[in-house]
Amino acid sequence: MIDYLQLLLLGAIAGFTIFLGFPVALMNVSPRKKAFLNAVAIGILTFLVVDVFSHAWDAVTTAVEDAVAGQAPMSYGITLLITIFAGIAIGLIGLALYEGKYMKGTAKSEARLEAGMAGKSLSDVNRYALATMIAIGIGAHNFSEGLAIGQSYAAGVIGLALLLIIGFGAHNATEGFGILGPIASSEKRPPPLFLIKLGLIGGGPTFLGTLVGSLWISPILYVLFLSFAGGALVFVILLMYTVAVKQTSNIMIMTGMFLGLLFGFVTDLIVTLGGA
Repeated sequence: MIDYLQLLLLGAIAGFTIFLGFPVALMNVSPRKKAFLNAVAIGILTFLVVDVFSHAWDAVTTAVEDAVAGQAPMSYGITLLITIFAGIAIGLIGLALYEGKYMKGTAKSEARLEAGMAGKSLSDVNRYALATMIAIGIGAHNFSEGLAIGQSYAAGVIGLALLLIIGFGAHNATEGFGILGPIASSEKRPPPLFLIKLGLIGGGPTFLGTLVGSLWISPILYVLFLSFAGGALVFVILLMYTVAVKQTSNIMIMTGMFLGLLFGFVTDLIVTLGGA
């Protein structure tokens, strides 16, 4: 069992593991090794998707069963049913729409910059601006992850809260690759203060979401945040796999995913045996 201060501390750690991905992104690590690390993260996230959806669906089915048995209003069961599918849709379709719009805008901006620079490479200033934009987008996503952690704790599902912290922490570590992607190919290394700013923008919202989500108990918000987090994780998994498959062999990816799944199951067992 963890107390409230420990929850907030772990929520902060889950967000700021994003800093762990920065050195790897800036090091001369081969694409194959980065792809393998991503595959391990994919395995962890795959386990987490199953666990998150199972908790959200349990809450929905319980509400519907109570409504059918006359122990709760039918409108409440229907509301939770709509909520879980709405959360999944926001996590999947919403992020896809955001990505499409963001990537389209980025492509136009880079085209204008390239045209105006007579074939010269993107300047460091523009690279930093693009990295900041990516960090802002990831930060908005991580806020919802923190909300799911806080709501799980507020609902008394400590084991799920711990698994979310571990899973999102592993996920956030890989997000550091994406944030520094525009800068990694630059010959100049970004200043430390700039890296700290990116980490705070991208990882800080996980802590804020944990704090906000833990302040009240709402079954509807609990289901919404979990289903959104699950949908977002499915989106991220597919995105990460698409990138990884271009960098290494499928057997290497499956091996990494196996290790990630193994880590997820073992962690779940340890948490369960610990009485959480």
